[in-house]
Amino acid sequence: MKIISINPSNKEVLGEIEETTKEEVIEKVNSAKSVQTEWANLDIDKRIEILEEIYNKLEENTDKIANLISLEMGKPIVQSENEIKSTLKNIKWDLENAKNCIAPEITFESDKEIQKIFYEPKGIVVAISPFNYPFSLCCAIAFQNLIVGNTVISKPDPNLPLLYKLLEKILNNSRLPEGVWQFVFGGKEIGSFLVEQDIDMICFTGNTKTGEYLYKVAANKMIPILMELGGSAPGIVCEDADIDNVIQGIFKKKFSNSGQLCHALKRLIVHENVFDEVVEKLKNIAESQIIGESLDRNTTIGPIVNEKQINTLLEQFDDAINKGANVICGGKQPEEKENYFEPTILTNITKDMKVWKEEVFGPILPIVRFKTIEEAIELANDTIYGLGGYVFTTDKENFEKISKELKTGMVACNNLAYSAPYNPFGGVKKSGLGRTRGKWGLKGLCNIKVVTFEK
Repeated sequence: MKIISINPSNKEVLGEIEETTKEEVIEKVNSAKSVQTEWANLDIDKRIEILEEIYNKLEENTDKIANLISLEMGKPIVQSENEIKSTLKNIKWDLENAKNCIAPEITFESDKEIQKIFYEPKGIVVAISPFNYPFSLCCAIAFQNLIVGNTVISKPDPNLPLLYKLLEKILNNSRLPEGVWQFVFGGKEIGSFLVEQDIDMICFTGNTKTGEYLYKVAANKMIPILMELGGSAPGIVCEDADIDNVIQGIFKKKFSNSGQLCHALKRLIVHENVFDEVVEKLKNIAESQIIGESLDRNTTIGPIVNEKQINTLLEQFDDAINKGANVICGGKQPEEKENYFEPTILTNITKDMKVWKEEVFGPILPIVRFKTIEEAIELANDTIYGLGGYVFTTDKENFEKISKELKTGMVACNNLAYSAPYNPFGGVKKSGLGRTRGKWGLKGLCNIKVVTFEK
């Protein structure tokens, strides 16, 4: 079966590849299994040396990778380039710091004995990644796994087959032993078949429904699973916020990558005394955006990745309108641009609307007002998700109170960011299990062994 690559900017066919067959999946798992011990027994310095060479090859191919991201999933080219730069920064940190992060630790020592913790590889890891940050979410988790000694089978989103064929080619031309990092190409059926094989761990980034299915698969196999799932991040704008200072940041936190970001600001909660000002200024920014094809360097809002995603977005928008939402700006698809949707701001939001209850993976921002901090916190936590959260205030006590009470895995103040290579990344509630990145991500991909021995 063929996997066809389609440019969402204009629906032109970019190319096609062969889907991985079930027989090939079995072969890849066996290959990963046969080489895993050899890779794990390789000194960590040697593993890092080989991976640094791959890192350099990825950096050399930045332009090709960025072009394929933009062509296959519609991200504006400048944002695609930024994705690669930030991902390489994360990988660089791992390559430079992993040895210390997973070094043996002495937990107890006396004149007669020493007790130590050792971090050992899990084994064969299946890593499933989505379309929205295709380079980052595929490569970052793979590198962390490979550094600690796991072998990896990546099953990336089928919307970007040409990108992942390029990555596969880069791997095949490296010193990485055959079977250490492989790709499986296909959709849900081949992905389901893959995770049913004899593997040791699943790493998944994607929607919560699929995460729940994979959680059951992992439980039946009694293997660990790391999941970064959906989000509906609240952004709370307090009465004392410096609006002019943070307004561009608020817009960017929502509308980057056309709103296709798991921890994007998806529900804006604004104090009633600054509500009109915030709405008006966001409207002005939204109406100044350039909607266009992804390779145009002037484009700031690109297309939604595919027809399924745009249909879901339209359903959420229509539901809000039918239940009384007000359209401040946007609210329609530009003429002759089927996969596009204008940056849209909605007010008069009620809790029964899909734009409030569901994850909105597109350029629609619902805005509600609040009177008290307690009300704002209650609105912010009114979601099944708990990935990220944002607070806009000049009052440190306000921020401390809100950040403490938000039921999220991460919180950022004003224009600051919580996403960094040395920080853990992940959420609570139905936003996932475990953490990626930093020493927490590396250790989470290892088995912990306690060894006690005499002096």
